[in-house]
Amino acid sequence: KQDYKKAAELYRKAEEKGHAEAQNNLGFCYENGEGVKQDYKKAFDLYQKSASQGDAEALKSLGFLYGNGLGVAKSIEKAVEYFRMAAEKGHAIAQYNLAYCYKIGKGVKQD
Repeated sequence: KQDYKKAAELYRKAEEKGHAEAQNNLGFCYENGEGVKQDYKKAFDLYQKSASQGDAEALKSLGFLYGNGLGVAKSIEKAVEYFRMAAEKGHAIAQYNLAYCYKIGKGVKQD
C-alpha cells in the first residue's frame, strides 16, 4: 500500500544530502500535502534547491508556483522564465506550458 508519510521521510533524508531529485520529490509532497502538511512555501524552497542543480521537473514546478502565486508572489513573467528553462532541457510539459503562454500572449509577446 502507498505510504506517503514514509516516502516523504525518506525523501527528506536524501534531500538533506543534497540529492536534487529527492529535493524535487519532497517539494511535490509539500505542494500536494502528500505525507506532510501542505506548505507551498516549503515546496517552493525545495524546488529552488533542486532547480539550482539543473532539475528540469523542479524548474517546471517553479513555473507553476509562480504562475499561480503559490508560496511566492504571482509572476507570469517568472513562470514563463522557468517554463523556458525547463523546456530547453527537453521537459515536455514545460514545452507545452511555454507554447500555451505564447499562444495566448500570457507573459510573452503573442506569437
